[in-house]
Amino acid sequence: MGSSKQQSAISKVTNLLQEWDKGSKVVRAKILIDFVRQNQNKTGPELEQEFAQAASLFLTRLTAWLRLTYMIGTSLNEQLRAISIFLSASSGHKFMAEFIEVGGVLTLLEIIGLKQAKEDDKLESLKCLQCVANAGRKYKELICESYGIRAVAECLAKAKSEETQDACRNLLLMLAQGNFKFEVQVYKGLIALLPCTSPKAQQMAAQSLRVVQPIVKSANPSIVEPLLNLLKTLHLEVQYEAIELIKELMDYEVSDSLLKGLVLLLRPAKEDLIRKPEILDDPDVPRINAPLPVFVQQAAAAKTIGILARESNEIAEKLIQLRVTHNLLYTMGNMDYADSQRQASISLEYFCRTFPIVDEHVHEAMGDNLYDLFMSNPEALYMHMNHIQADILVSNKVNIPKTVETVD
Repeated sequence: MGSSKQQSAISKVTNLLQEWDKGSKVVRAKILIDFVRQNQNKTGPELEQEFAQAASLFLTRLTAWLRLTYMIGTSLNEQLRAISIFLSASSGHKFMAEFIEVGGVLTLLEIIGLKQAKEDDKLESLKCLQCVANAGRKYKELICESYGIRAVAECLAKAKSEETQDACRNLLLMLAQGNFKFEVQVYKGLIALLPCTSPKAQQMAAQSLRVVQPIVKSANPSIVEPLLNLLKTLHLEVQYEAIELIKELMDYEVSDSLLKGLVLLLRPAKEDLIRKPEILDDPDVPRINAPLPVFVQQAAAAKTIGILARESNEIAEKLIQLRVTHNLLYTMGNMDYADSQRQASISLEYFCRTFPIVDEHVHEAMGDNLYDLFMSNPEALYMHMNHIQADILVSNKVNIPKTVETVD
């Protein structure tokens, strides 16, 4: 116990703590940088040995300084990296308990919500929260009880760097798994992210919902509207995730609502089709007409309907009973947006080749010439269609009875 080696270690730690207590911001920052460099990936016992069984004294000083300075950001990144060494140390539950006792979790959650906090600091704070969540279910519950789900979801929606968003997404997934008490709250938090303005956050939310949905087992009806609204996006990666999530939700109780919604999107409401008056445009700025969001949504709905129909005859039959044939014909006549015409043609061709009754009604509605053109090359039909033919499609009255047979 009284060995010279131990005495030397005690003396070294005493000097370090005194240097910290008397030191300026610059001195403390240097101590933190040296600590992080020398103690990466050390276990709890190794940290105790390094500090002559007094590591907690240094951690206490760290957490106290963090609480005093996190609002102004003094050496915040260095502080958080040093704290993460304690929180990530294996066999270091003592450090975790000490950090939590002084309100460390609340401080970390406040940091990720600070407008003035740097992205790097938010990222380090999220890494610390991941260390806490990784320690077990009761620690996940503690984060959730501290309104952590909302704080992390808001950080994901507002974050400026993809790395920070990724850390938020990973933490939300950790909080949803093995945390029965709060899994539904995480699920609802992810649904709330779908309408946010960040395409990356929307993509991550939809991806995460595909992981969390089987965990919560039951689909919340509130998912339907924001998910269908994602189809308005011009970001193909977001649209892809939305379609994949819709496909997986076909096994849940919201499937009928989604199918009905998709069919309705093929006929946008009149008020959604009004562009702003051209007089409001700057005449000196070159005009590039962006597609109306409802047309992008219409095309995506037509595409999704085709994907779902190919996956299941049962779904295809439900769609037919929801008058999908009538609405796809209407969409094919949308001369204002070629992709709507193309996607609707591709999907309708599948219905025609699979269900004789659909083929019969479509043939009758189109007439011989247009029908032959459609069946020979549905993908390119829009390039050969004239306004009279488009009007015929838009004004179609197709209404297929409920008895549907497939082609053997």
